[in-house]
Amino acid sequence: MTGADPLTPLRTRLRALRPAAFGADPEGARMERIRRSPNFADGVFQNPVGARTRPSGSTLEFAKVYFRKEERVRRAPAGTVPVHPTTYADLAEPPATGLRLTWMGHSSVLAEIDGRRVLFDPVWGERCSPFAFAGPGRLHPVPLPLAALGPVDAVVISHDHYDHLDLPTVRALAGTGTVFAVPLGVGAHLEHWGVPADRLRELDWNETTRIAGVELTATPARHFCGRGLRNQQHTLWASWAVAGSEHRIYHSGDTGYFSGFRDIGAEHGPFDATMIQIGAYSEYWPDIHMTPAEGMRAHLDLQGGRPHGVLLPIHWGTFNLAPHPWAEPAEWTMDVAEEAGQDVALPNPGLPFEPAGVLPTEPWWRPVSRPMAHPWRSGGKVPLVVPEADEHDLDLTGGR
Repeated sequence: MTGADPLTPLRTRLRALRPAAFGADPEGARMERIRRSPNFADGVFQNPVGARTRPSGSTLEFAKVYFRKEERVRRAPAGTVPVHPTTYADLAEPPATGLRLTWMGHSSVLAEIDGRRVLFDPVWGERCSPFAFAGPGRLHPVPLPLAALGPVDAVVISHDHYDHLDLPTVRALAGTGTVFAVPLGVGAHLEHWGVPADRLRELDWNETTRIAGVELTATPARHFCGRGLRNQQHTLWASWAVAGSEHRIYHSGDTGYFSGFRDIGAEHGPFDATMIQIGAYSEYWPDIHMTPAEGMRAHLDLQGGRPHGVLLPIHWGTFNLAPHPWAEPAEWTMDVAEEAGQDVALPNPGLPFEPAGVLPTEPWWRPVSRPMAHPWRSGGKVPLVVPEADEHDLDLTGGR
């Protein structure tokens, strides 16, 4: 007899055709736990405040803007991104202050905190896509091979979108013995890809786990989830508060701005450093990603309403995911940091720094950035399409 067993359920046969990168849907005891979550209602996970998770406005209008040739050019660097070639020597000595961060690009950060190593949202793949031949590709290489990173005590995942949860990276890390801390439901993907259940810590919002002496708490975020063709909203998204013996740090994952940052700061802060999403924003999805101005507001909320610690901007520079110019998030962040009197670190991808030490603040992106306007400086709304500017308001992302 050839072909599929006719008695095999259709659902099982369809699963066999599903790309591995789609992951797996929660079921069984995991799905029962999801249904019991206070954040799950009407068959889906809910945001802490209302949020539109689908692009607003006309899809056709968005497509015209997104795929217009001149706009595509602005969304990429004009030259080779100056990546710092992180080496074993960079990371061999423990941080003198007990806390060191290395931004690997996008939302991937290695945090060395009080003698432990925590890796956030590691994406070493060439594309944030389920397919090797299509989808947003890297605008710069990873600063070092994953195998050269060395032992990691915990891998923290914020949610299951492709630019935060990468199949080849997870499979590589699954063989290292590290422990994964993930939001509720995301463990189904990781088990499907070979991570043993006993190395998973799957948390609902405001739940805490302890790994190698470090406390990791899944905290609320305003976003959404999904990897396959059907987005069932059965996997949670989260930000993360991490506490070592001496230091506290925060990783926003992907999120729109909401007042809950104040509550997170009051419960888990203040933080020595925050890693805040400031890129891939658009007026088409204002509820699920933050602009740099909103990211600064979130940081200050997390710190009790005043400048404190160091803000490390993340979720920009590595993948082309939104209509804004490539370097706009960095330029805008510099401006709002100056206005707020807040310390901000702006390292090249791969450059380690200690928040209590000398901060990297040189605008390394300017030599490879295309000319761009600065509409936020007038206090007005940032337009979806940057208008044509004359010689008085167009520069190379530098002067005011």
